[in-house]
Amino acid sequence: MRLPRRRRSPAVPGWPEYLAKRAELAGDPLLARFFATGMPGPETPIAEAPMVALDMETTGLDERRHAIVSIGLVPFTLGRISLPQRRYWVLRPPRPLNAKSVTFHHITHSDIAGAPDFDEILEELLAAIAGRLVVVHYRHIERPFLDAAVKARRGEGLMFPVIDTMSLEARRHRQSLLARFKRWMGRPPASIRLYDSRERYGLPVYSGHHALVDALATAELLQAQVATHFDPEMPVGELWS
Repeated sequence: MRLPRRRRSPAVPGWPEYLAKRAELAGDPLLARFFATGMPGPETPIAEAPMVALDMETTGLDERRHAIVSIGLVPFTLGRISLPQRRYWVLRPPRPLNAKSVTFHHITHSDIAGAPDFDEILEELLAAIAGRLVVVHYRHIERPFLDAAVKARRGEGLMFPVIDTMSLEARRHRQSLLARFKRWMGRPPASIRLYDSRERYGLPVYSGHHALVDALATAELLQAQVATHFDPEMPVGELWS
C-alpha cells in the first residue's frame, strides 16, 4: 500500500541553517567548501534529489574506540544507479585490526599495509558526496564514524542529513500500529537488517559486509521503498534524519 503524501512538517530542524552556519564558521578550507555546497533543500521531491549511498566497514561499533577500514559510495537517483561513478577505498586504521572484525569484513593486515590513511582520501570523499543526499542503512554507524574520523584529523566534525533506509523500515515494521499489535500477540518483530529488508521487496541476494556491495544494496533498497510505499513527490525533509 502506498502511503499518502503528507504536508511537510519541520522534520529534523535546521539542516539547511546548520550547513550554512558551518560553512561560515569552519576553519578548515576543505570542510568549509563542503558545507558551502549544501544539500538539496527539504522541499525537494525525492524523485528530483541527487543521492549517494554510503557504507563502511569498521573494526567495531564504537567510534570512540574503533576505526573505519573501508568506504563504498554509489551515486544514484530514484531512476538510475551510476555504477561508473562508484568509489571504494580500503583504509589503514590508526588502531590495530582485531580477529573478530576481520571475520566480518575480510580485510586483513596485508590489505591495509599499503592503504592510505582516512585523511588522504577525505578530499575525494567530500567531493563525491557534496551536494547530494547521503543514504545509509543505520545512520548510527556511518555518520558518527565519519564525524569522529574527521574530527581526529581536522579538529572539526562532519555532520549532515541522511536518509536512513533502516529507519524507513522501522516505521513500518517496528513502530506502526500493526507492528505493535503483532508484538502484543507475541509474534517476533520483523528483521530490519539490510538483507532481510531487501528480501521483502524481492531484491537480489548479494554477499554482505563489503562496503561497496552494501552501498549498492542500500541504493536499491531505497528505490524499492519509495516505489512501494511513498509518493515520489514527497519532500526529502520528510525522509531525512
